[in-house]
Amino acid sequence: MRSVISIKGLTKTYAGGFQALKDVDLEINKGEIFGLLGPNGAGKTTLINIVCGIVNPSGGEVLVYGNDIIKDFRKTRAMIGLVPQELPTETFETVRNTLRFSRGLFGKPPNDEHIDKVLKSLSLWDKRDTMIMMLSGGMKRRVLIAKALSHEPDVLFLDEPTAGVDVELRQDMWNVVELLRKEGVTVILTTHYIEEAEQLADRVGVINNGEIIIVEEKDKLMRDMGKKQLLLHLLDELEEVPAALSNYDLQLSDEDLMKDLREAGIRFNDLQTSQSSLEDIFVDLVHKDQ
Repeated sequence: MRSVISIKGLTKTYAGGFQALKDVDLEINKGEIFGLLGPNGAGKTTLINIVCGIVNPSGGEVLVYGNDIIKDFRKTRAMIGLVPQELPTETFETVRNTLRFSRGLFGKPPNDEHIDKVLKSLSLWDKRDTMIMMLSGGMKRRVLIAKALSHEPDVLFLDEPTAGVDVELRQDMWNVVELLRKEGVTVILTTHYIEEAEQLADRVGVINNGEIIIVEEKDKLMRDMGKKQLLLHLLDELEEVPAALSNYDLQLSDEDLMKDLREAGIRFNDLQTSQSSLEDIFVDLVHKDQ
C-alpha cells in the first residue's frame, strides 16, 4: 500500500533541552484513518505540527507524497488540512467568507459549490452569513473543521477535534470523517475520546514520552491484546472450584465451559461477558511503557 506520509528518524528538542520526539518512524497509508493516541505531553501535537510545517524538526525526514516538507513546503502544505486543538480569537467576518478566504490562501480558485457542501456537512448552513465572533464555542469548532476542508486537502489532521464539544458535533464529525474516507482522503486523528478511534480508525499508533511504542491494525490490536471475561451469577455459593474444573485453561471454548459446569453440578441464573475496549488496551500499553 502506498505511503502518503513517510516519517523517518524524526526528532525534536526544544530550547531548554526537552526532547519531545525521539527517532520517530511512521508510515501512513493513502485513504486510511489513522488514530494517533497518547497521554498529554506524549508528543502527538509536536508530531502533527512538524508535518504541517508549523514547527521545525531537529532531525529526521518527513515526506508527503514523496515531497520533503522543508524543501517543498508550499507544495506539501497545500496537500494538508489541519484542525488544531486551540480555538483562535475570531473576527467580524462571516462564516462563508472565512472559508472562501482560507481556500484562497492555498491558491485554490473560488468554488462556492464546495464551500456550501462543507457548510452543510457540518450543520453550518444556517450560520453561513453570521459573523464568527457571534458563534458559540461549539459552532466555532465546526468552523475550524470547515476551514481545514475548504481547500480540498488530500490529508487531514484532526488534533482533538471534538474536545469539549457536544454529542451532536461529535456525531457530525464522525459522519464527515466517514465521507472523507469514501472520497480517498487520508485522515490522522488524535483524541482523548478513545471510542472515536475505536469507531473510526483503520490503524492505531500509540506514542508515549516522544516514542512510538506500537503501530497496528485496530482490529488486530484488539484481538491480540484484548481480554474477554465471562461472569457467572451462581445460584449456590461455592467454597472452592470443583475438581472437575480445576485444570480449566483459557483455550477451551465457552460451549465446553458450559457443559463442564453443568456436569459439575454448578447452577447459575445469569451470565455476562465483557470484552476489552481500545481504551483498556491503550491504558495497559502506556503503563507498561512508564
